[in-house]
Amino acid sequence: NETKEYKAKIIGLDPKTDLAVIKIDAKDLQAAKFGNSNNLQEGDMVFAIGNPFGVGGSVTQGIVSALNKSGIGLNQYENFIQTDASINPGNSGGALVDSRGALIGINSAILSRSGGNNGIGFAIPSKMVKDIATTLIKDGKIDRGYIGVAISDLTNDLKDIYDSENGALILNVESNSPANKAGIKRGDLIIEIDNKAIKDANDLKNIVGNKTPGKTIEVKFERNSKIKSTQIILANM
Repeated sequence: NETKEYKAKIIGLDPKTDLAVIKIDAKDLQAAKFGNSNNLQEGDMVFAIGNPFGVGGSVTQGIVSALNKSGIGLNQYENFIQTDASINPGNSGGALVDSRGALIGINSAILSRSGGNNGIGFAIPSKMVKDIATTLIKDGKIDRGYIGVAISDLTNDLKDIYDSENGALILNVESNSPANKAGIKRGDLIIEIDNKAIKDANDLKNIVGNKTPGKTIEVKFERNSKIKSTQIILANM
């Protein structure tokens, strides 16, 4: 096993997605090929690479159990690949690859009561990794769009009140925030941003967070059974 250690320089950190870019001085390294995590399907075979429990380089096999997992409470921005490939302490930061060996995720965490693997592991999809890493290399930091609202999903008892079946419910609007200036009020149900349907609160958070501060977005929302629209100029989180 390769035991050589390298000094690393931090290029950029993004705690909200639990990703970082570091640089080492090394020659003749074999780069992993990036796969497209958007093409993944449940049931696809995957392999998790890492150094679990410090036993040395190790590969485990499993399938993609679920996609677009959020609300796990690990990171602020979540869109995990769930897998039953054994991921244990020491696998975090390691590659999740498809059957062709292409990188489709970075192993992040497990759900476990005992600390060991229970078959529910999470990986950050390669599409998110690529977007975040590219920005960190270019700018050294991530600037995220911000509108200044507290949001939740539509609960079953609230679904009777709204005509729309999906959306992000506004629980609170900060004073002087971009949403407040655009006329968004508590009780509004945001159903579209820039003509893209908003399924739930996490959808809204990810879409707004992925947009550049200063950009103007077109927002469609339901209020008192009427569909209205407004423009919000994004601030910087």
